[in-house]
Amino acid sequence: MGIEVVVEGLTKSFGKQNIWQDVTLTLPAGEVSVMLGPSGTGKTVFLKSIIGLLKPERGRVLIDGVDMVGSPERDIYETRKLFGLMFQDGALFGSMTLFDNIAFPLREHTRKKESEIRRIVMERIEVVGLLGAEGKLPGEISGGMRKRAGLARALVLDPQIILCDEPDSGLDPVRTAYLSQLLIDLNAQIDATMLIVTHNLDIAATVPDNMGMLFRQGLVTFGPREVLLTSEEPVVAQFLGGRREGPIGMSEEKDAATLAREQLSGGGDHAGQPRTVVPQLEPSPGMPVRQGALRRRERVLGMMAQLPEAARTAIMRSYSPAGGGVTG
Repeated sequence: MGIEVVVEGLTKSFGKQNIWQDVTLTLPAGEVSVMLGPSGTGKTVFLKSIIGLLKPERGRVLIDGVDMVGSPERDIYETRKLFGLMFQDGALFGSMTLFDNIAFPLREHTRKKESEIRRIVMERIEVVGLLGAEGKLPGEISGGMRKRAGLARALVLDPQIILCDEPDSGLDPVRTAYLSQLLIDLNAQIDATMLIVTHNLDIAATVPDNMGMLFRQGLVTFGPREVLLTSEEPVVAQFLGGRREGPIGMSEEKDAATLAREQLSGGGDHAGQPRTVVPQLEPSPGMPVRQGALRRRERVLGMMAQLPEAARTAIMRSYSPAGGGVTG
């Protein structure tokens, strides 16, 4: 089963530019979480800070008793082996076949025999639906296939935490839908803790158990998906609605005067309209029940009293027999 990731008071700057500050959240073990945010809000920086590739100025990232910010480098290096990373572009070596790309972490970090490496690599290739393409070079296949090869490579060391950075970038809606289903099926099979960084609303609405959003150098919110999907917070409503009206501008946040003008001109006329929460994706037929979803149900039902009314309503609807939610 996956491992819980506890982020406490994380603050990161580059020179005088504050990227985000005092980010605190917990990624529940074995559940799928999504971090949303407009471009330039430091989502990738957040991923790199979790795995210890970037050093925040303040705060802690606790994984299995190790702080990825402040622990000795040796401990951080060992803990990093619990992770699988899927980068935006797949980050494949252009001169290597898909097989050799996917085998790379095994050859680099383990002493397994080639026969064992072949067995593991072919298993992962089958999981992501790339059987038959293992001899091809990255340049000979589509962007969607490169993404899946990157995912297969992230899986070969049996990670307990999987980080996906913009897994949908450059994909059309159909391939994004396939990828979304693949991520849910993967979670059902290996029960790893997953964090997906994206600004794709289809993935955000259908894949995660939990959602967060970064904006204005901070974490707007993080919690069960229904909290964010029903939120009246202006920046969340604007982002999920894909509208121009709201705090997010073309290059950065709008100032207070611009926002006030929008309100006066009726730019906030979408406010107060309840958004429908689409059902979360279920594992494909033949896949095991998602253990993370069962744990999440218990956890969320136990915190109902603390949640906004709109989120509570959406949760109860999803867990009613007609809502098609997880049974267990």
